[in-house]
Amino acid sequence: MIAKIFDDRHCALGEGPLWHPERKQLFWFDIVGKRLLSRTDETQLEWTFDETVSAAGWVDHATLLIASATAFFRFDIASGQRDDLIPLDADNSVTRSNDGRADPHGGFWIGTMGCDFEPNAGAIYRFYRGELRRLYAGITVSNSICFAPSGDLAYWADTMTRQIMNQPLDSHGWPKGEPKVFVDLRAQELNPDGAIVDSEGALWSAHWNANKVARYLPDGTHDREVHVPGRLASCPEFGGPDLATLYVTTARLGMKSPKPEDGLIYEMDPGVRGLPEYQVIL
Repeated sequence: MIAKIFDDRHCALGEGPLWHPERKQLFWFDIVGKRLLSRTDETQLEWTFDETVSAAGWVDHATLLIASATAFFRFDIASGQRDDLIPLDADNSVTRSNDGRADPHGGFWIGTMGCDFEPNAGAIYRFYRGELRRLYAGITVSNSICFAPSGDLAYWADTMTRQIMNQPLDSHGWPKGEPKVFVDLRAQELNPDGAIVDSEGALWSAHWNANKVARYLPDGTHDREVHVPGRLASCPEFGGPDLATLYVTTARLGMKSPKPEDGLIYEMDPGVRGLPEYQVIL
């Protein structure tokens, strides 16, 4: 599997890739750069904000739901207009939003973390039909938020624990019971970052500082992995024709001497198809 550069703009912290199923268009973030990026054919698009932005879901053809350091807001793609919906840790200057994704029930899960990686400063929340509820507290680096095709299981991680958890969900998408360990990466000293689930129910996890994305079957068994030139792989996403392309964001955060391949977004054929991103219901 050969990884090719999808876009030549470097990101300090590339994250949150989102394939919009109606627009057939990829969006992604440079969190530290406070930017949302996209492209249509050969046209590069970019929007800048006055605070960090990290994750998005699609509301309709024209609108995204975006999570920033202080709020969830509606974002009109054509005009760039922002309309705040609900505060997100707005009174906490220590934290910012990080990993997030829409769930099969129309909700949106978002994790927060300390801007300087403060231990246990973050949390994981769910925004659902106007309600924002905290699901887990004491999170250091929130990541790996994604969902099984059945709609009754969520995945998430605190990267610092080197464990990906799974969480049963009720019929409305709220956690039911306690989370359990899905994949334990402590022995390999691997750091789970962003993740996505494919059409066969397997989870693809970007491994920070390891140049790769690993695929884990629904029972947690390691299946295979793909490599990208960027050392800090941060998040995968399926998109392209028939959802047969795997996009992977990377970062150059904290690197004293980043290489040209660090901080770019890559694309490849992973040999399996993804699932359409779920629509957010506001």
